Amino acid sequence: MTMTTKTGSPYLYVTYIRTTPEQLWHALTDPAFIKQYWFGVTVTSEFRKGSPWKLELPDGKLGDSGEILESDPPRRLVIKWRNEWKPELTNEGYSRCEMELVPDGEAVKLTITHSIESGEGKFIAAVSGGWPKVLSNLKSLLETGKLALTEAY
Repeated sequence: MTMTTKTGSPYLYVTYIRTTPEQLWHALTDPAFIKQYWFGVTVTSEFRKGSPWKLELPDGKLGDSGEILESDPPRRLVIKWRNEWKPELTNEGYSRCEMELVPDGEAVKLTITHSIESGEGKFIAAVSGGWPKVLSNLKSLLETGKLALTEAY
């Protein structure tokens, strides 16, 4: 399910992935695994509360930065997140990305809620186009060992 709404409202994405919470947590927090499904980006963080978080684009530019606000393996991860490479998105300030992992039979329900209180809604519009591609790749890689998509845009 995908939903995006008016400015200030969150972007919500829910998917079910045939895996364990521990394997999904690893996939969400291991830089080498992230690079496989997130189109070559490099994520740097210790994924502990208070640790810095950054996403580097394949060309080496800083894409996004922030801080880990909550880390409860393998259940919940919350990131304070700001775009760093598009001025119109950077100017909207920090967003909040919440990832919830809930076991459901042989699958894990992954809910991502990405919200921002200020701005014109350009940041939420941008993530609403990016998350489905990233998460399709994540689901496909965990379930089949292959990517669904090879190009982000």
